[in-house]
Amino acid sequence: MYRLLMTILAAKELAARIWARDQHALRARLGLLRPTQQRDRIWLHAASNGELASVRPVIGALCAQGRSLLITVNTDSAVEMAKGWELKDAEICLAPIDLPGPTRRLLRNWQITAHITLESDLWPIRILNTSGPVLVLGGRLTARSAKGWAKFDALVRRMLARVTYLSAQDNASAQRFAQAGLPERAQGPVFDLKALYSPPHTQPNAPLTHCFNRSDTWLAASTHDGEEDTILTAHKNALATRPNLKLILAPRHPKRADEIEKLINNYGLTCARRSRGEDPTPAQVYLVDTFGEMHLWYALAGVTFVAGSLTDRGGHTPYEPAAFCSAILHGPDTGNFRAAYERLTDADAARCTPDAQTLYDTLLAIDTADEQAKLGQAAQNVLHQDTDFDGLLRDITSALDA
Repeated sequence: MYRLLMTILAAKELAARIWARDQHALRARLGLLRPTQQRDRIWLHAASNGELASVRPVIGALCAQGRSLLITVNTDSAVEMAKGWELKDAEICLAPIDLPGPTRRLLRNWQITAHITLESDLWPIRILNTSGPVLVLGGRLTARSAKGWAKFDALVRRMLARVTYLSAQDNASAQRFAQAGLPERAQGPVFDLKALYSPPHTQPNAPLTHCFNRSDTWLAASTHDGEEDTILTAHKNALATRPNLKLILAPRHPKRADEIEKLINNYGLTCARRSRGEDPTPAQVYLVDTFGEMHLWYALAGVTFVAGSLTDRGGHTPYEPAAFCSAILHGPDTGNFRAAYERLTDADAARCTPDAQTLYDTLLAIDTADEQAKLGQAAQNVLHQDTDFDGLLRDITSALDA
């Protein structure tokens, strides 16, 4: 059943690459790429930009130990981001489809000795076929995913039996992994990799900075379908009192930009789009329909609404806006980062805005640079985790060398 489902998904992905005449991506998905130099490598996999950014300290530490890495991701934007790091002894490409042929080719061609994967990106065929240690860092297993896993109980238990070391993102995930069959010997301490986030060195350029007064700018980060209405309603109403207020709207999926632009126009708001190189200065909404630039928008916004939290998607990371001392607003659904948001709530270091009226009220209440900086600094202080990174690295090293 799993192979049938993967074959259907693979056919769609391969057809898209063939249609785009992207031969390199097609070869990567089929596990046909080969290294320029033969040597043993650790295969590290991250789903996309956020996961890859969170594990960068681990990547740096492994490279410093003299280990060679093959880093795979699921998106083109993450490939470009990792290539920009100019890592020594690390090669980056799209991940192979999780079917026996592509997986075994990659394992053989790249002389893979161990596999590290992140969060919820656990792929059974690659885990079962890796002959060396298998590590899962920041493992996340939601209640919904656990129910889905139950349909493949035998396969999941076989997969988890191959895991050498798993450090869960939160206590609830740790318990679900154990219930799903993770051996006690493989259960490591809870550790949220996203707490290690540090901002990239690149900053908004002078023309972009000139367009935005930070205290009069708020960001809606990684919005999903159904959230923009709430955000635009609050923004339009707030403009009556704060006419200089600007909204940077960053959808989770930039391909939705056309429909979002129509929605912005329907609200009677002016819009400029990042992908078209339009000047944001006169616009009330700046639609940033690009990948890999979220750190620029955190730097420009005194307030960040962390999206994915007005729907049933569990919310996105609060660690990134906190790193920029941007005041954090969010909706009620924060299950993906439950422990972090509970700490923020207990310390009154973030604001829950479940609807357009509350969001509007909050935008009016924190309208000065001092108020925004105070809330942003409080969030940064709360989320500064005394992470035992050295301890995690020792665990990783021991598991890899076992």
